[in-house]
Amino acid sequence: MSWNSIVGHDHQIRVLKKALGTDRLAHAYLFAGPEGSGKETIAFEIAKILNCRNAAPDDSGACGECESCRQADQFMHPNIEYLFPVEAILLESSDPSKKENKKLSEAKERYEALIEEKKRNPFFTPAMERSMGILTEQVVMLQQKASLAPRDGGKKVFIISQAERLHPTAANKLLKLLEEPPAHVLFMLVSSRPESVLPTIRSRCQAITFSRPRPSELETWVAIRAPELDEIERRFIVSFSRGNLQNALELLNARTGDGAAPAMVGIRNRAIDYLRSILTPARFHEAIAACEEVSKNLSRSEQVIFLESLLLFFQDVTRRSINPEFPELNNPDLAVSTDRFVKAFPNRDLHRASTVIEESIRSIERNANPMLVMSGATVELKGILSGKRKEKD
Repeated sequence: MSWNSIVGHDHQIRVLKKALGTDRLAHAYLFAGPEGSGKETIAFEIAKILNCRNAAPDDSGACGECESCRQADQFMHPNIEYLFPVEAILLESSDPSKKENKKLSEAKERYEALIEEKKRNPFFTPAMERSMGILTEQVVMLQQKASLAPRDGGKKVFIISQAERLHPTAANKLLKLLEEPPAHVLFMLVSSRPESVLPTIRSRCQAITFSRPRPSELETWVAIRAPELDEIERRFIVSFSRGNLQNALELLNARTGDGAAPAMVGIRNRAIDYLRSILTPARFHEAIAACEEVSKNLSRSEQVIFLESLLLFFQDVTRRSINPEFPELNNPDLAVSTDRFVKAFPNRDLHRASTVIEESIRSIERNANPMLVMSGATVELKGILSGKRKEKD
């Protein structure tokens, strides 16, 4: 990464460049904004600049080529600590004379897989599903490392991802560090839910708010990264990712053959099949079964993608209902299915259906029970899309 490779955030980058150039960085920052907005990549860029041997903070940023930058890219830099929610078993002290137990070995594999995904997709936000949050032991390790001087004349940078998930005891220990911060340490807290961060921690950080890039910014970024893609493919990536850079890069890698199977497209296809089950009376039981499968087998972020896929499909249906020749669909590869929906289910209250889905997304993002949320939404959608349920006065 470098300043030039970051999508959007021109004002925020100007503020940070000025602070770097005048050596007036705050001792702690809280980067707030929606998932996939790129805020964490900016935190890493600052960490790299502060330790890069050829950095140009007022121009392109870290060089990306020196040993320090290479170590940072591999999450092996001695001055850069990256915290995110992990399983407690990884923090337990083990007896070196005993063989590593199976549970610990499996947890390490899950952790390493997340780090590898983060290397592949810098916009990815890692979190171990079985974690209870950022644990006290993780912050205790930070306290110990904060007491040590940085290597090679750089600066220690502690990047705390998903700061809203700090365990209360861990948050209180971090607060003590923020109250008396070592001069050689920079704290960078990153959160998509800053209101859930302990108020006393927020008050000791300089807050910078980020938003998702505009469609025009994202389309330019996609065109630069993959100039071989045509306009329809670029538009699909921009529309389907909805400004989430993690999703956009996953789609981009899949389309250019640089990544794994297009997981997001697979989730979208499952969402469309789920919708077909709702619309077909004899298949409604399949829709309920899909709720259970999605709730158990997909992560919360994937559950959100599942629901957002329905919103984008409804948006295409609405556009085709108004103008049957409307060309710029979110899902151009589903144009036939979109037109069939328009003909088979005219005058459905898609605004109300979209509201139900948006409410479900908010509930899942607030850690509500996915099965209850999905089941309730399924019943409501069936009523709305069957044309039998009207919006209440």
